Amino acid sequence: MSDLNKSSLSEIINLIKSKKISSLEVTNHFINNIKKSKKLNSFITTCFDQSIKNAKEFDSKKNFSGLLPGIPLGIKDLFCTKNIKTTAGSKILENFIPTYESTVTQNLWSEGAILLGKLNCDEFAMGSSNETSYFGNTINPIGKDLVPGGSSGGSASALAANLTPATVGTDTGGSIRQPASFTGTVGLKPTYGLCSRWGIVAFASSLDQAGPMTKNVQDCALLLEAMSGYDQKDSTSINKKKESYSKNLNKNIKGLKIGIPKEYRIENMPNEIDDLWKKGIDILKKSGVKIVDVSLPHTKYALPTYYIVAPAEASSNLARYDGVKYGYRSKKGNNLIEMYENTRGEGFGDEVKRRVLIGTYVLSSGYYDAYYLKAQKVRKLIKNDFDHCFKNVDAILTPSTPSSAFKIAEKTNDPISMYLNDIFTVPVNLAGIPAISIPAGQDKKGYPLGLQLISNTLDEQKILNIAFAMEKNISFKQSLDRWWE
Repeated sequence: MSDLNKSSLSEIINLIKSKKISSLEVTNHFINNIKKSKKLNSFITTCFDQSIKNAKEFDSKKNFSGLLPGIPLGIKDLFCTKNIKTTAGSKILENFIPTYESTVTQNLWSEGAILLGKLNCDEFAMGSSNETSYFGNTINPIGKDLVPGGSSGGSASALAANLTPATVGTDTGGSIRQPASFTGTVGLKPTYGLCSRWGIVAFASSLDQAGPMTKNVQDCALLLEAMSGYDQKDSTSINKKKESYSKNLNKNIKGLKIGIPKEYRIENMPNEIDDLWKKGIDILKKSGVKIVDVSLPHTKYALPTYYIVAPAEASSNLARYDGVKYGYRSKKGNNLIEMYENTRGEGFGDEVKRRVLIGTYVLSSGYYDAYYLKAQKVRKLIKNDFDHCFKNVDAILTPSTPSSAFKIAEKTNDPISMYLNDIFTVPVNLAGIPAISIPAGQDKKGYPLGLQLISNTLDEQKILNIAFAMEKNISFKQSLDRWWE
């Protein structure tokens, strides 16, 4: 049997298809890895008995044509899974068991995938380090004192530690790309509306988007193919023909134009990040790409805009958690209003409370025009910058994050410092366009660093192709000593 820890998703699929290995053997391998990796705290819920049953059922089938034949997957605990606990990393949903399946996960099961369990995440996806989860922070397998990034930190940690061959996360302001960069994995945030939001616990509805997290670009293309698609249940879903991203992967990117935005050269950016960026530019030049200097003048307003729009939508979305119909209910309070107040006070963590308060404030009478309305106008200007840019270039290359993974508790008492970690990722969400982070090197401590490729609406194939070509030339290698076992 080949070493599944060194195998990519595509390689495991080929082994199953050629009957060299069974789905049950693959499933048991990842279950054993998960059982030995409790120190990482990547999983909130596991469903191993059901996984084994599903793997046996798959192995008994004669023919199967799905994209993910008998592949076991861990899924971020923001996706509702029928009859399996879905917590969004929060006390308020600690015992919530949905009676329905999210569209994205249903798409995966329809393609033959099997659920291993639900992966840890920042509470309601609000965080950049996986430290706001009610179930404790996840550890980055790169180092026992490092955060894995957030909010899809459990997904990134489990993927890097080989507890799942691939996974899906959600990205509201960088929650797929930043953890991917911190763990040396690949993460793609698709065009807003390409993957259905139905059945995903909402944070900020105009920004949230599900996307694939994998070990390489080929797997990323395959998983995006499996999870995307039009969904009538989601009013923001894009009605377009399904694409075969993995079959159309192409390393030939000669003649493409790649933009380098001057606004992404921020003050006090570590030399290592700048050197990595230059390395990426050199690799592209050698592939026959033309490098063009571009400007995205409203970039500096992206973070303040995001931290008005996202909390405003969060305060509206999280109003439903009041202890009445489902979720946690406080036993304190003499009347309905006090029960509401105590439920929310006890059920939400500090970061969620902070954002709900900010959001309620910017939506309140007298401040709506000054903050929320103005932020929406600036958001349009940020989108216009990208639209103008893509008239002249095919894609944009930037660093994924302003630093490598930081230490646990290093930024918890400084929310602004934490928010600044999303400086390179947030503009993409505001514009609703696709972006991918690929591992591109290491800093002097040996921690992974990522490069981000951004493209125009529905140009996923283009950035996948560019990332595919870059990946071949970067030849990023990561060897972990599995200290957590």
